[in-house]
Amino acid sequence: MRELPPSEILLSADQIQKRVAELALAIREDFPDDLHVIAVLKGAFIFLSDLIRHMPGHVSLDFMAVSSYAKGTTSSGEVRMLKDLDTALDGRNVVIVEDIVDTGLTLTYLQEILRRRNPRSLRTACLLSKPSRRQVDVRVEYIGFSIEDRFVVGYGLDYAEQYRNLPYIAVITP
Repeated sequence: MRELPPSEILLSADQIQKRVAELALAIREDFPDDLHVIAVLKGAFIFLSDLIRHMPGHVSLDFMAVSSYAKGTTSSGEVRMLKDLDTALDGRNVVIVEDIVDTGLTLTYLQEILRRRNPRSLRTACLLSKPSRRQVDVRVEYIGFSIEDRFVVGYGLDYAEQYRNLPYIAVITP
């Protein structure tokens, strides 16, 4: 696979950190104690890490892995579960932590699965939202940034497993 260098920085590391801190406080206001967060791997792991560091008090966490992209740049529309949760959700306040909400298909799939596990509440936080790409109406209570329909990398987001380590969000043109 040939290297595709980022062509433009869309969100700086400072912009991201400021917004992540604001989101953490908003989530904590809604759930001052009993909070269980679920990161969707791989893309959301950096967002989750920074998010929970800004939350006072106890926070439990777990991870899920799903795939709808394979190695391309557009969603295949077919969602596959690669890793399920290690803990039960019965009666817990749960926040799904997503890197990006694009078509909404993956998130809808996850929300349906997790609702069946009887959490007390289920909400979603995403770092990036692309509303112009939505194929389904999906609820996201905490949104970091709404962005145009551009392919972005960095801060956990990748292109063929590259660029996750960038501290900012950049645009690439495949």
